[in-house]
Amino acid sequence: MWRSFFEGIEDLFVDVLFAPFDFFRFMDSWWGANAINWILAIIGFAAFIYWMLQLKQYNDKGEEDKSITSHSYL
Repeated sequence: MWRSFFEGIEDLFVDVLFAPFDFFRFMDSWWGANAINWILAIIGFAAFIYWMLQLKQYNDKGEEDKSITSHSYL
């Protein structure tokens, strides 16, 4: 039972989810093969910058209670 369960997970990842990566594996260009990684890195970096700007905007409003008594464990 468990063997077929794990083989099903393997089949899902190898044959379905990672199938687009098989196309990039046989490319001769390093840039072409790693294009998806660069795209994901750029998206992640943009999301990080956006999140940091939102945190700064929230922090600049000064609405957060930063007193020592705001949390009992502090």
